[in-house]
Amino acid sequence: MRIVLLGAPGVGKGTQAQRLAQRAGVVRISTGDLLREAVRQQTPLGMEAKRYMDQGALVPDSVMIGLVREQLAARRGVSGYVLDGFPRTIAQADALNQLLEEAREPLEAVINLEVKEEELIRRLSGRRTCPKCQRVYHVDSAPSAKGLQCEACGTGLVQRDDDRPDTVKNRLSVYRDQTRPLLDYYLERGLLRGVEGVGPVETVTERIVQQLGRS
Repeated sequence: MRIVLLGAPGVGKGTQAQRLAQRAGVVRISTGDLLREAVRQQTPLGMEAKRYMDQGALVPDSVMIGLVREQLAARRGVSGYVLDGFPRTIAQADALNQLLEEAREPLEAVINLEVKEEELIRRLSGRRTCPKCQRVYHVDSAPSAKGLQCEACGTGLVQRDDDRPDTVKNRLSVYRDQTRPLLDYYLERGLLRGVEGVGPVETVTERIVQQLGRS
């Protein structure tokens, strides 16, 4: 399995990427996780990326392409992967295509998770994250049993800067302007498959699996 998951912020790409990777026995490559870890460690790359992430803007292509190039090189020859959060621009898609051509490992499919914008704003603005173990909760749909503390480690939950309502709206605007053109890009290449992203997590996973023609 070599697939890309596309969709606006809040559609559930991370959750579905993890489930698909576990189900298929492949790795999940999450550029979001890689960036957040760099921010947590306060590396030069992390601090540069944080300026963009806090504003809901896209991290520069050069940074993202470099991250993914390293990850794919380290995993060359493995059974496959699920790319979560990359590409986000046409330039990134072109760079990914070149990397995969060089490795002779073409994409199998590009899944676009589809959710209405009002639902995305509700999902993102209600999200709370544990800054220690990165476990994610939601004030409405998946609250912590410990209230404002993480169930796993007891750390106080926070609302990430990029999940605040004003930033969420900007993130969705950036997505419309810079990332949605990827749908046409992959549609022209016969790789794009749309999947409804509303419903129980297990149901959405099964929809993706059906689109991939897998059991």
